Amino acid sequence: MEKTMQLYEGKAKKVYATSDENLVIVSYKDDATALDGLKKGTITGKGAINNRMSNYLMQLLEKEGVPTHFVKELNDRETVVRKVSIVPLEVIIRNISAGSFAKRYGVEEGIVFDEPTIEFSYKNDALHDPLINEYHALALKLASREEIETIKAMAFKVNSVLKAFFLSIGVKLVDFKLEFGRLPDGSIVLADEISPDTCRFWDAKTNEKLDKDRFRRDMGGVEDAYQEMMHRVFGE
Repeated sequence: MEKTMQLYEGKAKKVYATSDENLVIVSYKDDATALDGLKKGTITGKGAINNRMSNYLMQLLEKEGVPTHFVKELNDRETVVRKVSIVPLEVIIRNISAGSFAKRYGVEEGIVFDEPTIEFSYKNDALHDPLINEYHALALKLASREEIETIKAMAFKVNSVLKAFFLSIGVKLVDFKLEFGRLPDGSIVLADEISPDTCRFWDAKTNEKLDKDRFRRDMGGVEDAYQEMMHRVFGE
């Protein structure tokens, strides 16, 4: 399948049209941003790792009954996905306190919740992706009530499947961000990516950070952390 024209370029990916109007090609970049785009850099090999890991996890979720946009991996950096219109909600599931949650509520990192939490951000760069609740989402007509219920159920299902998978390879799934899209028939599917860019991964024994926090916080060893996650997922 051939790329025709570039439709979009984001912080981490480019999207190209194809000869099939229902399919697009996503190309993953090594560019990295953090702190609402204020911090910029490059993580060598990140694009290939995020592409391959995301595709692997999407296929794992498909087998467990979660519909996704994944169609076919073309190469290390490019994947064919179903064209969707993205629901402008970032869905964040948290199993353990970390990051903005710990900062916002004045608690330490590492508190294991009795059950996972869910929160929504309005996907809007100009407004810096503010936190919103379901009523705001309905008022702004970002999604219907039925879509929000579907998204919540799918997000918690994703969490239960991935939490078990990562634990089996010695990794705690601390929290992660999901995005969902609408297909032409209106049905909701999981879109975007699942990777060390969008998830917090901690080593199950040492709590060593194996994700983009190493870049955000200038901890060093960023490429090594991404490679370690790749090694654990694929055994390579």
